[in-house]
Amino acid sequence: MADVHSKAIRSKNMRAIATRDTAIEQRLAPLLTALGFDWHAQDAALPGKPDFVIEAYRCVIFTHGCFWHHHDCYLFKVPATRTDFWMTKINSNALRDKRDTDRLKAEGWRVLIIWECALRGRLKLSDEALCERIEEWVCSGGNAAAIDTQGIHAR
Repeated sequence: MADVHSKAIRSKNMRAIATRDTAIEQRLAPLLTALGFDWHAQDAALPGKPDFVIEAYRCVIFTHGCFWHHHDCYLFKVPATRTDFWMTKINSNALRDKRDTDRLKAEGWRVLIIWECALRGRLKLSDEALCERIEEWVCSGGNAAAIDTQGIHAR
């Protein structure tokens, strides 16, 4: 099926997609502050440019969009147009994420991925539930994990 937009319109739409200060990052930032964590954002010196870095606990947090990073949840839908192009792009994003996570772990960082579905949508976690899971993971010294609508999972 052909794209419903012209190349110029599609290009304009794609350029408008934010890479920092996204809605899901804006939801998470005040929660981390409320938990009392001293954090900084978008550290370009680290692999994958983590969304949040909590140096005191040697951990990083990524907020992943379910579509862009291929999360198996109700927010991910295979595109109806240019399916091969999009699946190649999305799968390469997932491979890059794995490579970056492996590099961070090799450098001694703990990695937490918080999926978009945990932060927005009909099944999102409450602020209290999200804070509880984040604090539990950060303070426990746990290994790589992910938080989604089903809770916290080892990665």
